[in-house]
Amino acid sequence: NMTRELFFELTTEFRQLDARINEYDNKIEQIHKAHPVAQRLATIPGVGPLIATAIVAAVGDPHSFKNGREFAAWLGLVPRQNSTGGKTKLGGITKRGNVYIRKLLVHGARSVVMYSGRYEDKKSLWIQKLRIRRGMNRTAVANANKNARILWALLVSDTAVYERKLAA
Repeated sequence: NMTRELFFELTTEFRQLDARINEYDNKIEQIHKAHPVAQRLATIPGVGPLIATAIVAAVGDPHSFKNGREFAAWLGLVPRQNSTGGKTKLGGITKRGNVYIRKLLVHGARSVVMYSGRYEDKKSLWIQKLRIRRGMNRTAVANANKNARILWALLVSDTAVYERKLAA
């Protein structure tokens, strides 16, 4: 009897939390629909309304970054450099910068990597080859880095959308 009551309370609490999550998802969707820059950012595979609105909110002036690499470095998605005597050694990603957006970009990129076999565009073919050579996780981070650079380009200009071609 006591166990049944506990499970009933937990179920009620989960339903309330689920309703709150849906409410916040709807608010994010409304903000996304009202913001043309966020809509343009969400055209990139692996970037949805949540990531697009988070980037628009976090990046005040995209012109404060000199280029896409600097933006990716701000997110912590570039390789760590140890250079000496003219030799450059690249390590893993720095993981400095905005942890939340980096995490979102990597998760979105992971989804793109998983489904890249369905497409035949240049980027999907690059992803497929890289995944064979370097593995799933490194490919996801490399794709997140590439997406960050594309996001910066879309933030600073009014260029159009990225398109994908389905495999035959």
